[in-house]
Amino acid sequence: MELQINAPWIEGKVRCQNNYVYIDQPYWNAEKKQAGHKRIYIGKYEDGRFSPNKTYHRMEAEYQEKSTPTKRGPVPVTDCKRLFYGATYLLDRIAATTGIAADLEHCFGSDSKKILSLAYYLVLEEGQPAYRFRKWGITHKHPCSEDLSSQRISELFADITEEGKMAYFKRQAKRHCHNEYLAFDTTSISSYSTLIKQAKYGKNKEGDSLPQVNLALLYGEESMLPVYYRKLAGNIPDVKTIENLVRDIDFLQLEKLKFVMDRGFYSEKNINELMKNHHKFLIGVRISLKLVQKKLNEIRNDFVTRYNYNSELHLYVQSFTEQWDYTEEQPRSGQTIEGKLYINQ
Repeated sequence: MELQINAPWIEGKVRCQNNYVYIDQPYWNAEKKQAGHKRIYIGKYEDGRFSPNKTYHRMEAEYQEKSTPTKRGPVPVTDCKRLFYGATYLLDRIAATTGIAADLEHCFGSDSKKILSLAYYLVLEEGQPAYRFRKWGITHKHPCSEDLSSQRISELFADITEEGKMAYFKRQAKRHCHNEYLAFDTTSISSYSTLIKQAKYGKNKEGDSLPQVNLALLYGEESMLPVYYRKLAGNIPDVKTIENLVRDIDFLQLEKLKFVMDRGFYSEKNINELMKNHHKFLIGVRISLKLVQKKLNEIRNDFVTRYNYNSELHLYVQSFTEQWDYTEEQPRSGQTIEGKLYINQ
């Protein structure tokens, strides 16, 4: 006789034979190659009433224990350590707010946390070599949360491809170019090394008589965050870097750019290159230029007046439009196109 017992944990049919109630669980016997039945007795059925036994109650308790979520109790301490977290917590918030963490993860995947940890170390331990990261990582909480040996750091640098860097630059540039000016400048880094190919003698801004590597940087004027950089040989002057910059900017697919550059980048070729690519720019020039001297001679007598004084800058200022003789050389034919444009001075 088959019985109906309301118990969700019962797997199989419940049957009664000679007042004994059991669960009938069919199975396949691989040795005998035939079906078999397993019986689990769970009580008695007398006078129309089911009386469960210990097996029934045990199986019911096991089911309830599995289905009921366990409350987390006290966890025994297996490891004891003390970590500095204040500075890295601040850097975590900066990386999240500025989008640096998200852009690194998108471009470098699982290596993004290692890059962040190494960046934290270089910021907090300025001037220290990378191989000392292991000692710093033991006492500080950082995104990677694992040891980075000197060899692993070298491998990490090698894994950062040019494609990955440009993809990161593209994402960072789009975050900043719509809300602020992008300022462009270069700096020189002196070196005693004879193994760095790009270390050349050039115009050293620090006054050191050493070979140097030039670093070109494009960054947000308000956020002071870099959106692009390029290493250059030390013997390349600032005036020669604009051509490479314009090519890279076209790759980054930025729109409505406004460059702010100092007078070291001024040349007729650079002005023509910026105009050719329709980039807006603000650039300083030397007073000795004929273009500047001509205009100064025209306004010199009336320049220092109350009308031209800027109370915020505490300077006498005046702006005007000047004609510029624009030239462009066609790359295939070599033909030179000439025209006249107007610039604000």
